[in-house]
Amino acid sequence: MNRAFVALGSNLGDRRRHLEEAVRAMRRTSEVAKISSLFESDPVGGPLQDRYLNAVVELRTAFSAFRLLQVLGELERAAGRVRTVRFGPRTLDLDLLWWNGEALRSDVLTLPHPRAHERRFVLEPWAEIWPDGVLRGRRLSEWLACAPSGGLARIAGPEWAVDAGFAWSP
Repeated sequence: MNRAFVALGSNLGDRRRHLEEAVRAMRRTSEVAKISSLFESDPVGGPLQDRYLNAVVELRTAFSAFRLLQVLGELERAAGRVRTVRFGPRTLDLDLLWWNGEALRSDVLTLPHPRAHERRFVLEPWAEIWPDGVLRGRRLSEWLACAPSGGLARIAGPEWAVDAGFAWSP
C-alpha cells in the first residue's frame, strides 16, 4: 500500500458538505487512515473571495501517484469545480501533497507539493496528523513556525468527518 497525504479545501456553497463528500468518496477507493481537524482560512492569491474550510487526510492506497491525482480531479469535477481563474473560488480543491516520500516533477504532477511548505492552512492540519513529518528536509513543525498566519482558525476537531463515515475516536 502507498501512503499519501491530500489537502482538502472549499470556499463555495456548502463547504463542509463538499469536504465530507470528498472524504466519503475517498473511502470508496482507499483507506482513510487519519483526518485532521477542520480549519477556516483566508484565501491566498486570486480574486476577492470567501474564506476556505481546510483539512488534510492521510490515505493508504493501491493507486500510483498519477492515478491518485486523476481520481482527485474526478472528485473535484463531481463536486462542480470549474477551473476558470487561477487561485479562484472553488467548491472543492484536492491537492496531492506527498506520496510515499517520493520527489517527482512532471508536466502534471510535482511531489511533494511545490507550495505546501509556505501555507499554514496546509501545514497546521498536516502536522496535526503527522507530527513527525518531514518535508523538503525539514520537519513540518519547522515550516509551520515560519509560515504566515493566513487568518487560520481551528473550527472543529477530527470528529467533523464522522458524517463522512470516518470512525473517529478521542
